[in-house]
Amino acid sequence: MDKKTIIWKVICGLVIIAVAVLLLSGVLNKSDVRYHAEALTRDQLTELKAEAPAETAYDGTVKADAWKAVFPYIADSMDANKNNDEIVDYLAKDPYLVNLYEGYGFAKEYGSARGHSYTLEDVHHTARPHAAANCLTCKTPNFAKLVQDEGVSAYTLPFDEVWEKINAEGEAVSCYTCHGNSAGDKGELRVTHTYVNKALGANLSAIDPATVSCGQCHIEYYFTPTDKETMMPYDSVEAMTPEAILAYYDEMVLPDGSVGFADWTQESTGAKLLKAQHPEMETYLQGVHAPMGLNCADCHMEIKMNEDGTVYHSHELVSPLASEALLESCAKCHGDTNMTQLVHRIQDQVTTRETEIGNKLSAFKDALADANKGFQEGAPGAKTEEELNAIRKLYREAQWFFDFCYVENSEGAHNSQLANRCLDTAAEKIAEGMALLGVEN
Repeated sequence: MDKKTIIWKVICGLVIIAVAVLLLSGVLNKSDVRYHAEALTRDQLTELKAEAPAETAYDGTVKADAWKAVFPYIADSMDANKNNDEIVDYLAKDPYLVNLYEGYGFAKEYGSARGHSYTLEDVHHTARPHAAANCLTCKTPNFAKLVQDEGVSAYTLPFDEVWEKINAEGEAVSCYTCHGNSAGDKGELRVTHTYVNKALGANLSAIDPATVSCGQCHIEYYFTPTDKETMMPYDSVEAMTPEAILAYYDEMVLPDGSVGFADWTQESTGAKLLKAQHPEMETYLQGVHAPMGLNCADCHMEIKMNEDGTVYHSHELVSPLASEALLESCAKCHGDTNMTQLVHRIQDQVTTRETEIGNKLSAFKDALADANKGFQEGAPGAKTEEELNAIRKLYREAQWFFDFCYVENSEGAHNSQLANRCLDTAAEKIAEGMALLGVEN
């Protein structure tokens, strides 16, 4: 090898090293959680470690504002959740709900959730009553920290007292909710809600951290009869089916020795009813995507590259239908399927069935209320208490399966088979109950 060739190779090598240094310094000096110099695929991203800010909120949690200097792009993307500020009034959209929820807070107000930026504001202004602080469970990381510090006694503190403190010095859903104070520790995810660990225990490890991070709040839950603690009605993924959860509630022994949990007893029907919350995690985990290794972030959080080459995990939570990048990831399995058409077809089919079955359930409720009134007034030929209890059980079950589908916020997109199974079961229970009442369904 001649001298010129050696010199040329040395120069090329130095150039390559210089370019590599520039790329690394340009990328690695950026203070964001995920970076990669070449690709935007999740399995190729490198998560970096960054020191947590010293500035903290009054209770020791690091607020989102304090992380902005460390993760500016992620912080900006979190702020973009303020753009999701529309509320759909479900009671106006589906008037039969007012009848179904008679006697419960959701008959007063039931609107779609807005972006995470509004959780504190919305829980305060809702027309639904909230005497205790447990209503703040998923609305702010500061209440999660309060439970960590003080235990279950925090759940029964006065709502207004706790809200005023948090609203003045805390924040809405934020970094701490999913990361604790460890957002800079290579993006580590943490379960900050104590009831998740209590309910799932060792089985928590069976769920992808990026799914349970969202699932801390996007779940079915109830308040325990003894201390009003937020709790999940299962201890494993296998027990997350609507059938298993219903059995959990049916078999619960209450403080007075009676059996069967209910969110409220409906005066007109005498039925002990359950109000499903928003079982997104349960629905998703029973579907086809979770077993494939996908998680919530895969479909709702884009990976973006900024103009300066920084690659980061966007914290603006979006529908995959609103993101070309997320839709492209669907194509890996769905090929050239038009995903927008596919998802809308599923959602249209499920919501059409919800309307149909919801109105039938409302008619069932009215027929049961009439029968209950006849019993209370001693009308000739009235149903006996035993006969009414059998019908009330069917109504409770029909209401549960309908509600499990209706309040799950994907309109069937997370798991269309489960959504339709719930609606099928509700329809069967309605038909059986109406037959016992002697009313044409």
